[in-house]
Amino acid sequence: MGRVQLLFALCAAGALALMAAFLFQPEGDASLRRLRKTGVVRIGYAVEAPFAILGERGEVTGEAPEIARHVVERLGISHIEWRQVELGGLIPELRAGRIDVIASGLFITPERSGKVLFSRPTMAVRQAMLVPAGNPRGLRSYSDMAARPEVIAAVLAGSVEDMLMTRLGVANGRLLRVPDALTGRRAVETGLADALLLSEPSLRWMLSRGEPGRLEVSVDEELESGLPAFAFRLDEAGLRDAWDEALAEYLGSAAHLAMLGSLGLSWAPSATQKVGG
Repeated sequence: MGRVQLLFALCAAGALALMAAFLFQPEGDASLRRLRKTGVVRIGYAVEAPFAILGERGEVTGEAPEIARHVVERLGISHIEWRQVELGGLIPELRAGRIDVIASGLFITPERSGKVLFSRPTMAVRQAMLVPAGNPRGLRSYSDMAARPEVIAAVLAGSVEDMLMTRLGVANGRLLRVPDALTGRRAVETGLADALLLSEPSLRWMLSRGEPGRLEVSVDEELESGLPAFAFRLDEAGLRDAWDEALAEYLGSAAHLAMLGSLGLSWAPSATQKVGG
């Protein structure tokens, strides 16, 4: 075989190998290519400020959507289709294929990690309680509430707080499951519940926009901080991994810190390391 023929054969073999690698990659690795091809990514969110906010004109903003916008642009996807879903419905919608990503400050938990792939966390968040001013029942922690059978807690259905209280052995009759934070706030104001359990940033955001003096926030100092992250289908590791690469470049940047500051949030670098696989 001549030198030119040999070179041609080697190039042809290399091209075939590259084509085979492209065609026979695992399904998870094809997820990003699919979204780039369609030019649209469907992102699900549940309204819970400051993680996800629906503005007066219908615009979607907040910590998770703003980060998502940066990442989507970085990944070369031209358009975001926002889908509002109640918190408890986000993971079922994702697993059913009706959305591609959850961007709603969803906390990483062992239960959820068996159903979805999580990105690296975007921040660390403490758990807290919204209680009547003066905290008349003296509620200081979730475990304290669990040990007191007379206390009724409002939780968002399917939230990490719902899971935590169930794990602490709180019976369903003592959990008032509500569809959103505003309903939970009303439950505390009207005496239907003794406290609304949510993350500290969400409760402080709510308190800053309500009638002053009627409610206050009590932070649980016993629990470890929660880690909010983006979520993906289990068979779409390619999309999750590419998302993580873009996140690693953005988190801690001047643009990221400015965005957090506009929402009254801060950033802890140690909380954004990759968790799990």
